[in-house]
Amino acid sequence: MSFRPVPTTPCRSTNSILDPTDATPSFRIGDANKSYKHQYSNIYFTRLNELRKAVEERALRRWASVEGVYCPTVAEWCFILMAGAGNPCLVRRVLEVVKSQLCYVVGTVYMDMPLKPNVLEDLAQDHSIPPPPPPPKYCSPEDSVLLEDESGRLKLVGDRVKAARLVTGVVVGALGVETPNGEFEVVDLCYPGLPPQSEDEDMMVLDGADEWIAVVSGLSIGSPSLPDVSLQMLVEYLTGEEGGIEDQASAARISRLVIAGNSLAPVVIPVKGEPTAEGDEKKSAKIQRSKYNYDTTTFSPHPTQTLAGHLYDIGRVMPIHILPGETDPSGTILPQQPFPRAMLGPVASLPSFRCETNPTYMRIGSSKGVTRTMLVNSGQPLNDMFKYLPCPPSTRLSILASTLSWRHMAPTAPDTLWCHPYFGADPFIMRETPDLYIVGGQKKFGTKLVTEEGRRCRLVLVPEFVRTGTVVLVNVQSLEVKTVRFWAHGMT
Repeated sequence: MSFRPVPTTPCRSTNSILDPTDATPSFRIGDANKSYKHQYSNIYFTRLNELRKAVEERALRRWASVEGVYCPTVAEWCFILMAGAGNPCLVRRVLEVVKSQLCYVVGTVYMDMPLKPNVLEDLAQDHSIPPPPPPPKYCSPEDSVLLEDESGRLKLVGDRVKAARLVTGVVVGALGVETPNGEFEVVDLCYPGLPPQSEDEDMMVLDGADEWIAVVSGLSIGSPSLPDVSLQMLVEYLTGEEGGIEDQASAARISRLVIAGNSLAPVVIPVKGEPTAEGDEKKSAKIQRSKYNYDTTTFSPHPTQTLAGHLYDIGRVMPIHILPGETDPSGTILPQQPFPRAMLGPVASLPSFRCETNPTYMRIGSSKGVTRTMLVNSGQPLNDMFKYLPCPPSTRLSILASTLSWRHMAPTAPDTLWCHPYFGADPFIMRETPDLYIVGGQKKFGTKLVTEEGRRCRLVLVPEFVRTGTVVLVNVQSLEVKTVRFWAHGMT
């Protein structure tokens, strides 16, 4: 008589969170930075001063062999590349550009867009008239590109500028000639490029690559469009309670969970004077309040309690990192500060549960001796930049890749993206190329490996779980990415 061996429960993969470095700072706003008395212009000046050197050094290498030739027959400048020739001069200030002289200048891009929100116009308009809904895109044929620094602004023109797909706040170097009408004809642009990257680890480790990180975004608990069965399937999959032994072995390779924003659905408050449902006029007219003085007709604690319960189930088997998002009960301005641990119930007592800022850096040390730097945000910077550019040709993945070359994760802050008024610092500057650059709150999944001069970064767009039922798995060693979808009736 032979006996079949009893399958054993797989052991959960583990890794550790390492201390931050100067290149991966914390986004927590301390007591010294909580002041709101500073002007937002300080952020632009700090950004330009810090990135100017990188742009000038890169521009010097790029344009050392450029020569400009004036063609009288067509009354325009032609630019050619010649070995050892050229060496256009660097103009330190945009208002010091000399007409008809080949040169390059470094400054901050400002997009003058008629469709872009303007706070001065909002204050001057008649508030008795309901404002129109915000446009889905800011771009239009009337847009113009300006380059500014401490001295003033200079208008950039030319086909190269139109094809560059720039947004406000990007620090660039522009090569060209000022025309007689005062505009700067641009023939080439130079960006800071990918920031330095630690060379302690190999690019990819393929042997024994079995440690994964699960990333999910847009749970939107409390939304009527999210089936409870899909969320329950996700919890059972992560905890290893779903499927057979092979499914449990696959789930055991997941070492931690990252929730990239929008865990709770936005609270919809009915307009005063309108019934919440047919036949509810009398009920909506009577305001019921609890002992904590909140309106029970428009507020329910059940979504928060449901989220806390699911987090506790997952937190008992793996570490959890949760970031606030646009729809979560958190501050609106970036960087969003962590959730109060007390609001999430018993999971707050688990040492493996961490409430993170949005955005946040994580340095992960795997059991294979590999250290990976991960940059995560909940999607607000990318969603705002997407409004600046036409689609096509721009895509969310191409815009995210551009932020690496710009060395800035949120260049449109503080113009159209609300952020804290920092003084003498811009925390959104990338001082190190992360191994993983993860953005939540997107419409669909996307990934791309960006490489430049030996530096590499894996870009990952995490779709909303409430719409797609998708969780993204990222391999810590090989940077491989795959998805798992939990589908239930009623999901699109």
